[in-house]
Amino acid sequence: MNIIKVGMADMNVACSPDVLRTVGLGSCVGVAIIDLSCKVAGLAHIMLPAAGRLDVENPAKYADTAVPLLVQKMQQQGACLNRMIAKLAGGAQMFTNLNQSDLIRVGPRNVEAVKTVLDQLRIPVRGEDTGGNAGRTIDFSAADGSLTIRTVAQGVKTI
Repeated sequence: MNIIKVGMADMNVACSPDVLRTVGLGSCVGVAIIDLSCKVAGLAHIMLPAAGRLDVENPAKYADTAVPLLVQKMQQQGACLNRMIAKLAGGAQMFTNLNQSDLIRVGPRNVEAVKTVLDQLRIPVRGEDTGGNAGRTIDFSAADGSLTIRTVAQGVKTI
Protein backbone atom coordinates (compact mmCIF):
# COMPACT_ATOMS: atom_id res chain seq x y z
CA MET A 1 0.00 0.00 0.00
CA ASN A 2 1.27 3.44 -0.95
CA ILE A 3 0.18 6.72 0.62
CA ILE A 4 -0.34 9.27 -2.13
CA LYS A 5 -0.25 12.86 -0.94
CA VAL A 6 -2.66 15.43 -2.31
CA GLY A 7 -1.61 19.03 -1.74
CA MET A 8 -3.72 22.15 -1.40
CA ALA A 9 -5.50 22.96 -4.69
CA ASP A 10 -4.45 19.55 -5.96
CA MET A 11 -6.07 16.22 -6.86
CA ASN A 12 -5.03 12.66 -7.49
CA VAL A 13 -6.42 9.22 -8.33
CA ALA A 14 -5.43 5.88 -6.78
CA CYS A 15 -6.29 2.22 -7.11
CA SER A 16 -6.60 -0.38 -4.34
CA PRO A 17 -4.79 -0.87 -2.00
CA ASP A 18 -3.37 2.67 -2.05
CA VAL A 19 -4.49 5.52 0.23
CA LEU A 20 -4.94 9.18 -0.72
CA ARG A 21 -4.00 11.71 1.99
CA THR A 22 -4.43 15.44 2.35
CA VAL A 23 -3.51 17.63 5.30
CA GLY A 24 -4.49 21.10 6.42
CA LEU A 25 -8.18 21.15 5.56
CA GLY A 26 -9.49 24.30 7.22
CA SER A 27 -12.04 26.12 5.11
CA CYS A 28 -10.94 23.93 2.20
CA VAL A 29 -12.99 20.82 1.37
CA GLY A 30 -11.63 17.36 0.76
CA VAL A 31 -13.81 15.64 -1.83
CA ALA A 32 -13.31 11.88 -1.85
CA ILE A 33 -14.98 9.90 -4.63
CA ILE A 34 -14.81 6.16 -5.23
CA ASP A 35 -16.16 3.48 -7.55
CA LEU A 36 -16.14 0.51 -5.17
CA SER A 37 -16.67 -2.01 -7.98
CA CYS A 38 -13.31 -1.32 -9.59
CA LYS A 39 -11.73 0.25 -6.47
CA VAL A 40 -10.64 3.45 -8.19
CA ALA A 41 -10.64 6.44 -5.83
CA GLY A 42 -10.05 10.16 -6.29
CA LEU A 43 -9.37 12.98 -3.85
CA ALA A 44 -9.41 16.74 -4.43
CA HIS A 45 -8.37 19.45 -1.95
CA ILE A 46 -10.59 22.35 -3.00
CA MET A 47 -9.87 25.91 -1.81
CA LEU A 48 -12.67 28.02 -3.29
CA PRO A 49 -16.27 27.54 -4.47
CA ALA A 50 -16.17 28.73 -8.05
CA ALA A 51 -13.77 29.72 -10.79
CA GLY A 52 -16.66 30.92 -12.92
CA ARG A 53 -14.92 29.77 -16.10
CA LEU A 54 -13.27 26.59 -17.38
CA ASP A 55 -9.92 27.97 -18.58
CA VAL A 56 -8.40 28.60 -15.16
CA GLU A 57 -4.71 28.01 -14.50
CA ASN A 58 -5.38 25.46 -11.72
CA PRO A 59 -8.80 23.76 -12.03
CA ALA A 60 -8.14 21.72 -8.85
CA LYS A 61 -8.49 24.93 -6.81
CA TYR A 62 -12.24 25.43 -7.43
CA ALA A 63 -15.26 23.21 -6.75
CA ASP A 64 -16.92 23.89 -10.11
CA THR A 65 -13.85 22.83 -12.09
CA ALA A 66 -12.16 20.31 -9.74
CA VAL A 67 -15.01 17.83 -9.24
CA PRO A 68 -15.74 17.25 -12.98
CA LEU A 69 -12.00 16.96 -13.70
CA LEU A 70 -11.51 14.47 -10.84
CA VAL A 71 -14.40 12.35 -12.16
CA GLN A 72 -12.87 12.46 -15.64
CA LYS A 73 -9.48 11.31 -14.29
CA MET A 74 -11.18 8.45 -12.42
CA GLN A 75 -13.04 7.39 -15.57
CA GLN A 76 -9.69 7.25 -17.39
CA GLN A 77 -8.65 4.65 -14.77
CA GLY A 78 -11.78 2.55 -15.35
CA ALA A 79 -14.29 4.04 -12.88
CA CYS A 80 -17.93 4.37 -13.93
CA LEU A 81 -19.84 7.58 -13.14
CA ASN A 82 -23.09 5.83 -12.18
CA ARG A 83 -21.30 3.69 -9.54
CA MET A 84 -19.47 6.57 -7.86
CA ILE A 85 -20.17 7.74 -4.31
CA ALA A 86 -18.64 10.70 -2.47
CA LYS A 87 -17.55 11.62 1.03
CA LEU A 88 -16.66 15.12 2.22
CA ALA A 89 -14.55 16.61 4.99
CA GLY A 90 -13.46 20.15 5.87
CA GLY A 91 -15.34 23.34 5.13
CA ALA A 92 -14.66 24.79 8.58
CA GLN A 93 -15.34 28.38 9.53
CA MET A 94 -11.83 29.19 10.65
CA PHE A 95 -12.34 32.85 11.58
CA THR A 96 -15.32 32.89 13.93
CA ASN A 97 -14.50 36.29 15.39
CA LEU A 98 -15.08 38.07 12.13
CA ASN A 99 -18.49 39.09 10.85
CA GLN A 100 -20.48 36.49 8.93
CA SER A 101 -20.45 38.15 5.50
CA ASP A 102 -20.53 35.81 2.52
CA LEU A 103 -16.94 36.69 1.63
CA ILE A 104 -15.74 35.33 4.99
CA ARG A 105 -17.93 32.20 4.94
CA VAL A 106 -15.52 30.38 2.60
CA GLY A 107 -15.84 26.97 4.29
CA PRO A 108 -19.64 26.71 4.17
CA ARG A 109 -19.67 28.12 0.63
CA ASN A 110 -17.12 25.49 -0.43
CA VAL A 111 -19.29 22.69 0.97
CA GLU A 112 -22.40 24.07 -0.77
CA ALA A 113 -20.56 24.40 -4.09
CA VAL A 114 -19.16 20.86 -3.93
CA LYS A 115 -22.60 19.42 -3.15
CA THR A 116 -24.13 21.34 -6.06
CA VAL A 117 -21.59 19.91 -8.52
CA LEU A 118 -21.93 16.38 -7.10
CA ASP A 119 -25.72 16.68 -7.42
CA GLN A 120 -25.38 17.82 -11.04
CA LEU A 121 -23.22 14.75 -11.74
CA ARG A 122 -25.67 12.54 -9.77
CA ILE A 123 -22.97 11.34 -7.39
CA PRO A 124 -24.53 10.68 -3.96
CA VAL A 125 -22.82 11.90 -0.79
CA ARG A 126 -22.55 8.90 1.57
CA GLY A 127 -20.60 10.48 4.39
CA GLU A 128 -19.68 13.93 5.59
CA ASP A 129 -17.68 15.61 8.34
CA THR A 130 -17.88 19.31 7.54
CA GLY A 131 -18.21 22.60 9.39
CA GLY A 132 -16.93 23.46 12.83
CA ASN A 133 -13.85 25.58 13.32
CA ALA A 134 -10.96 23.09 13.46
CA GLY A 135 -8.52 21.80 10.88
CA ARG A 136 -8.60 18.24 9.55
CA THR A 137 -6.32 15.67 7.92
CA ILE A 138 -7.92 12.87 5.92
CA ASP A 139 -6.92 9.47 4.53
CA PHE A 140 -9.11 7.90 1.82
CA SER A 141 -8.73 4.18 1.17
CA ALA A 142 -9.12 2.99 -2.40
CA ALA A 143 -9.52 -0.54 -1.01
CA ASP A 144 -12.81 0.03 0.84
CA GLY A 145 -13.78 3.71 0.50
CA SER A 146 -13.25 4.47 4.19
CA LEU A 147 -12.44 8.08 4.99
CA THR A 148 -10.41 8.51 8.18
CA ILE A 149 -10.56 12.03 9.60
CA ARG A 150 -8.16 13.45 12.21
CA THR A 151 -9.56 16.69 13.61
CA VAL A 152 -7.46 19.07 15.70
CA ALA A 153 -8.21 18.52 19.43
CA GLN A 154 -11.17 16.23 18.59
CA GLY A 155 -9.59 12.90 17.72
CA VAL A 156 -10.02 10.42 14.89
CA LYS A 157 -13.12 8.99 13.25
CA THR A 158 -13.86 6.98 10.14
CA ILE A 159 -16.84 7.44 7.88
